[in-house]
Amino acid sequence: MRRFRIAPPRPSRPSIPSRQRLSDWRADFTSSLVVFLVAVPLCVGVAVASGVPAELGLVTGIVGGLLTGLLPGSSLQVSGPAAGLTVLVYEAVQEYGLGTLGALVLIAGVLQLAMGALRLGRWFRAISVAVVQGMLAGIGLVLIAGQLYALVDARAPGNGPANLGGLPDLAVDTAGSGSAQAALAIGAGTIALLVLWPKWQQAARVLPAPLVAVALATVAVFVLDLPVARVEVAGLLEVVQPPGGADFARLTEAGALAGALGTVLAFTLIASAESLFSAAAVDRLHDGPKTDYDKELMAQGAGNTVCGLLGALPMTAVIVRSAANVHAGARTKASRVLHGVWLLVFAAAFPAALGVVPLAALAGVLVHAGVKLLPLKQWRPLWREHRGEAVVLAATAVAIVATNMFEGVLLGLLMAVAKSAWETSHVHLEIVGLDEPSAAGTAMGRAPALPAARRPIRVRALGNATFLRLPKLLDQLEALPKDREVELDLTGLRHLDHACAAALGAWEEQRRGPDGTARKEAPSVAP
Repeated sequence: MRRFRIAPPRPSRPSIPSRQRLSDWRADFTSSLVVFLVAVPLCVGVAVASGVPAELGLVTGIVGGLLTGLLPGSSLQVSGPAAGLTVLVYEAVQEYGLGTLGALVLIAGVLQLAMGALRLGRWFRAISVAVVQGMLAGIGLVLIAGQLYALVDARAPGNGPANLGGLPDLAVDTAGSGSAQAALAIGAGTIALLVLWPKWQQAARVLPAPLVAVALATVAVFVLDLPVARVEVAGLLEVVQPPGGADFARLTEAGALAGALGTVLAFTLIASAESLFSAAAVDRLHDGPKTDYDKELMAQGAGNTVCGLLGALPMTAVIVRSAANVHAGARTKASRVLHGVWLLVFAAAFPAALGVVPLAALAGVLVHAGVKLLPLKQWRPLWREHRGEAVVLAATAVAIVATNMFEGVLLGLLMAVAKSAWETSHVHLEIVGLDEPSAAGTAMGRAPALPAARRPIRVRALGNATFLRLPKLLDQLEALPKDREVELDLTGLRHLDHACAAALGAWEEQRRGPDGTARKEAPSVAP
């Protein structure tokens, strides 16, 4: 009879998946610290530039980390307040008041949730890239123009044209003020560090440029005791103001309803487009799971809904923080969640640390961010290879500076649609028999041919005949000889709109006349 002895289990070494998870956690932990250090000056700077308390920017960053960071969609991109919405938020606060900001953001978040549920996220990829680049360029120009005033501790006059028009007076006032010159030195030094620090690659991997620039500017102001303005600080609980019924009622007043609706749509469009374009860019930076656009749109909507309930700034996915997250070695969404934890701890435990930060340094960060929104490197090849796209880009940017965000983007979209319609509505006429001799003799015993004066001219239309090409089409038809019979063949058209069908019918009736000098074959597409 055989006997079997069961040996006790040996202590096992950590499995490979366990080691992998430990390695992922270590990478995500260090990445979260880098993103946190990048996010602090940006969150505060965007809030100050938007005309709201600095802490509201941190609230949006916290929600972007703790809530949006947990939701599915994109695994590595980071959400928070963005420079792209600064101008629009500032205008909304000036127009409707700080209390209504939460109501506007809340409605925009609900719209994003609805669009994500309807699976409309992927359609944002159909928006013309030229319009998006023009939108960002216009935002960058307005942001730079406004922050040049903050760079010298001055107050901006208001909208884009007013800010640009006031720059000469600003230069004169700065030249005669010692405090303004001190603030300018701090802001210019901040911009110089933001440009030069990344060139020192070893140091830039350890300490992000925005943190170094703001920290050194703060130290310089403290050591030299410079008379410059600093960030005004309050606690998180003091600045969080959920919107009430009066705030929603203010938006629905007769004079404000149209503008409020446009602001909400602009919030929704810009926040969604910027987030999804950022997701596409981040996907190209790593080899991990790619973005589910509909889920990401719902995640952004959930974040903006909560931000609206808290009365905070709107959020988008931000390419600067997202790229820092990827380059720092993040592997899972834990890094962006932890960055939200660090923001919450910082805002709760060290709010007074913000009170020593000079406003000029934050203005320098935002001027640098505004310059990066301008497509300076892409402009020349775009103009050389796709001139129509370059025109749409420039027109969108100029319209945003001259009017406002919503009207500028709307104009850009209309121009992009018109450009596409023009390029796709190509129609070509093939004309046969126009250059025959005046008479045709008998050849090799064949029957005599008809006189050339009576031989039909065959005209075959190819392509897409729309009203955009109608003037050129009619010019070509009317240039045909009046004494020749014409056969107009429309079977080669892929599309014939009503305007072209009516115009061609009128041309046929006019050309037919009493002698019958034109006839038309049946078109392939009914008008």
